[in-house]
Amino acid sequence: MHKEFTLSNEAQTEDVAQSLASALASNDYSTRNVCIYLEGDLGAGKTTFSRYLLQSLGHVGAVKSPTYTLVEPYNINGQDVFHFDLYRLGDPQELEFMGIRDYFEQNTLCLVEWPNKGKGCLPPADIHIQLALSADHQDMRTMGCHANSDVGEQILKLVS
Repeated sequence: MHKEFTLSNEAQTEDVAQSLASALASNDYSTRNVCIYLEGDLGAGKTTFSRYLLQSLGHVGAVKSPTYTLVEPYNINGQDVFHFDLYRLGDPQELEFMGIRDYFEQNTLCLVEWPNKGKGCLPPADIHIQLALSADHQDMRTMGCHANSDVGEQILKLVS
């Protein structure tokens, strides 16, 4: 399953994030491990989308970019949520040293920015999100969402 969204402003990014958060909550995916990859060039909106998703799930407070720490942990309504930013990762094997597999356990939601930097050490994504800046409109973005698993497909069906 594949869905495309045109995001002409930040409010529309927030709307899609809220819809995804509702879909994640609707079938109690908090009892499963769900992995979401976020890809796109610098400035495409990966961290902004992640921030809105975390806030829509119920996080109160700031959402820090994990660019330098690689991962920011959250506990939202009893579910562990991990926001990864692998942009500065030098070698995928560094993830093994930090115990990456422990993050992808039952009852976790993992958001992974720059997943290509962790190739070979990350589990496959349930949902793969690709953000791209529009070539002709500076503030406009496209967001492609692709389900890569049955769980991802069930979730994505509910996103509008």
